[in-house]
Amino acid sequence: MFRKRRVYLDTAAGLAGNASSPHEEGRKAKQMLEAARERIARLVEVKADDVIFTSGATEANALAIVGHVRAVRKGRRNNAHALYLPSAHASIVENMKQLALEGVVVEPLPIHEGRVDVALLATMLTPNTVLVSMDAVCGETGVVWNTREVAETIRGYRISTISASPIRLHVDASQAPLTEKVTRAHFNADLLTFDISKISPERGFGVLVAHRTIPLEPLYRGGGQERGLRPGSETPELAAEFADALARAVDGREVFRVKAQQQRQDLLEQITALVPNVLVNEARLQAPSILNISLLGRDTDYLVALLDDLGFAVSTKSACETDSEEGSRAVLALTVDKERAKATLRISWGPRTRSRDLARFALALAQSLKV
Repeated sequence: MFRKRRVYLDTAAGLAGNASSPHEEGRKAKQMLEAARERIARLVEVKADDVIFTSGATEANALAIVGHVRAVRKGRRNNAHALYLPSAHASIVENMKQLALEGVVVEPLPIHEGRVDVALLATMLTPNTVLVSMDAVCGETGVVWNTREVAETIRGYRISTISASPIRLHVDASQAPLTEKVTRAHFNADLLTFDISKISPERGFGVLVAHRTIPLEPLYRGGGQERGLRPGSETPELAAEFADALARAVDGREVFRVKAQQQRQDLLEQITALVPNVLVNEARLQAPSILNISLLGRDTDYLVALLDDLGFAVSTKSACETDSEEGSRAVLALTVDKERAKATLRISWGPRTRSRDLARFALALAQSLKV
């Protein structure tokens, strides 16, 4: 009586198949979503159930920080203590500020010579400490942070005090995939964050890796998606793209790392040959595809505009903090130099960036500084 042609009459659930719907279109969307979850889990070397999809790293960081601390306080005690890396992304720093407003004792991690000072950290941990939050790679300076040493310090404290209360380590690894390993064991983290925009042209998708045994409180209420922690219709297409992009990053990491190291060295030599008094904001361990410099006394916001007119897109600080007039918070935390932090320029690139274009940029920078 009826032809077999499919007729989609569930647009109220979405114009395309909703992964929570029971019909064929919904099942196909669900299959795509779960296939992506499985692929991501294999790449990060965790169980598929550990992978929670979000709208991006900002939401994933909020769920890891606010969601975990609220869950711990709700289930155990009101007293809580949390530490964070002061140079980290705004979504870490601002969510720690939110916890402070809720009565949590919040402190910045100590930094010494481009590393978290783990000796000093060991003295800051208390029986009330529930979370340490930091990034793996600083998106402004490219500093690769010592997450494993931090994890070992936390573990040592728990053993020495025979503490039954776990201190979780949250690592925002959004900037890591192009040049660093992405497995949870590599960072020795309990909670791990990724963002699609750092490895793909797409935006609006992120991942929080967290085992079910880690208590998390949802930031808002709605449906039961993502273990009930992130209500809202999932986006299978973005999940699949994230899985593809992460696989490309993992497969191409070593080749790009070698290429980027040479590019960074050449670019720095070219800039310093053309521009006097350049200060490089870096540490012993660096992501090779990020170069952050300070040009003391120069208006680098104006410099960015001049370079934009010449066809080069660079920045002074994280895109999430472009309205700040205080300069680069990350550079200030690293160098403890306000003037240096107010005069920064960040150059960062990816696998498709050509060395000759970086050389052209060095010339354009020198030209712009003469204006």
